[in-house]
Amino acid sequence: MTLDLADPVDAADHRRGGGARQLVVYGDFECPYTAEAMRSIGRLVASGAVFDLVFRHFPLRTIHPHAEAAAAISEAAARQGRFWEMHDLLFSDQRHLEDADLRHDAERLSLDMTRVESDLVDPAIAARVERDVDSGVRSGVDGTPSLFIDGMRYRGPRDPGSLGGALT
Repeated sequence: MTLDLADPVDAADHRRGGGARQLVVYGDFECPYTAEAMRSIGRLVASGAVFDLVFRHFPLRTIHPHAEAAAAISEAAARQGRFWEMHDLLFSDQRHLEDADLRHDAERLSLDMTRVESDLVDPAIAARVERDVDSGVRSGVDGTPSLFIDGMRYRGPRDPGSLGGALT
């Protein structure tokens, strides 16, 4: 069954790149499969592929106990214009996602830690993550990573060649 993306990409989404094609990834910062897909996407971009990359949160709360906190710290970083830097940092070392590790990552990015601490208890941060989760559920997402190309569910291989072929 192929499902369409329930909620179109909007100004609240985390986007980078550009181009005529759009790849939406529902991911979990603690999921090794999401990390692998993001590495493939990074290699694809490094090879010169141009597309609009969108990342939406879908923490698998029952199996990844640190995913929700990692999503929250990425949203705190987003408030300081550093979402993608935090995104990349979190996926670079998934073995260190305890609260102290997340705060250390924020410090490594030279974020304003007073703002980070305040943001982490702001209900709007949790609501922002939940917005993505709800969107994913309405789109039929049941695991991570879940990919959509131009609004259509992509279930093919996640290696750079296959993804590149699907995006051209």
